[in-house]
Amino acid sequence: MTDRAIQPPSTGAKRRGGRWFRWLLALPLLFLAATVLQVAALRFFDPPFSAFMVSRQLEAWGDGDWRFRIAYDWRDLDEMSANVPVALVASEDQNFAEHFGFDLKAIEKARKNNARGRKVRGGSTISQQTAKNLFLWSGRSWVRKGIEAWYTVLIEALWPKHRIIEVYANIAEFGDGVYGAQAAARTYFHKDADRLTPAQAARMAAVLPSPRRYSIARPGPYVQRRANAIQRQMRYIGGSGYLKQID
Repeated sequence: MTDRAIQPPSTGAKRRGGRWFRWLLALPLLFLAATVLQVAALRFFDPPFSAFMVSRQLEAWGDGDWRFRIAYDWRDLDEMSANVPVALVASEDQNFAEHFGFDLKAIEKARKNNARGRKVRGGSTISQQTAKNLFLWSGRSWVRKGIEAWYTVLIEALWPKHRIIEVYANIAEFGDGVYGAQAAARTYFHKDADRLTPAQAARMAAVLPSPRRYSIARPGPYVQRRANAIQRQMRYIGGSGYLKQID
């Protein structure tokens, strides 16, 4: 019996393999181009929803809660009280005007404290929080953190600071299904966001980043203490005058 000669791959198989290989190489470039266009567009167009809003609505429907509705009502920055962005900066990211998306000192401080077993907040900036809430999903993974970092770089490169805080103030979750300063103001204080006082804005910021654990409507001792501390920090960073740093 003679050995059968090994046939070389057909020309058609080689071409199909080459096409798949080129597509695999092109996917990262397509992702980069799509995300750049996405972020660039949202500099000028207000987002109708965020990834977190979609996720929460689907979660409610999955639990059989068909009556659940997201509360979201966009307001431009000049249509809300200056106390809102100032409270968010005082609470979440006091180096917001200076950093380029990542507060390395805050990240290192959080890492050291966590290594010592202290329960502290992370070092995420408002830019990172905006990227996560607007484009991504909740949870912890290196993949998500990597994509979050990429979106943070794009946001800082393509948006001015006032746009970043404007978007964050509109998509941050202040209660279960309550997103943005206007929806929170109407839900908890029965007024529009342009009439929020420093104390009310501070109480809203005090429940972040755990708005389903802590309540604006029924603030416990922790929220009350934190709101008082935020008000002090609001005065420390210059109150409404702080916004001139990010114009």
